Amino acid sequence: MNLNEEKKLFSQGYKMIGAIDEAGRGPLAGPVVAACVIFNANININNDLIRVNDSKKLSEKIRQVLFESIKQNFIEVGVGICDHKTIDRINILQATFLAMKKAIGSVKTKPDFIIIDGSAKLPNYSTPQQVYIKGDERLFTIAAASIIAKVTRDRIMQDMDKLYPNYGFSKHKGYGTKLHLEKLKQYGPCAIHRLTFNKVK
Repeated sequence: MNLNEEKKLFSQGYKMIGAIDEAGRGPLAGPVVAACVIFNANININNDLIRVNDSKKLSEKIRQVLFESIKQNFIEVGVGICDHKTIDRINILQATFLAMKKAIGSVKTKPDFIIIDGSAKLPNYSTPQQVYIKGDERLFTIAAASIIAKVTRDRIMQDMDKLYPNYGFSKHKGYGTKLHLEKLKQYGPCAIHRLTFNKVK
């Protein structure tokens, strides 16, 4: 991965950029988690960060190592979380936007431009922004945000596995796998299932 897109933005005069991605839009249980990584023109892909890629393409072990490297090498890292109740109340798209706004709100260093993985801009948001379809595969900094979001959410779901051991959350992290659907049939939804999702209904 390279920093070509990010360099274009710095050449337009932006000084501090936030890259955003989320994890957990698709699962049937648990929260949606967004991460925002803040960087300036000094960012470089050093030895620690050379393996940064779309979080889905990395092993869990490598994601854990990179999680720490990203926190050390970016100016700041913020996380925003919306739980299953919020998702059921306002729908998954709106909950994703809210988690992204929370992630930006959690950092002290405010970006003057934000870049987001996906096809939809943050609504009602004053900071200039640009969206990138498959941004986590194309942009180094969005890939870094994807790792923070994924590792954070996976850790939450491992904790949930201890609270609700019948569902196998530590294995599938709430996604609608064959095992998860079998457990849902057997036990019915638990307290962290998204009740508005078809397969849970």
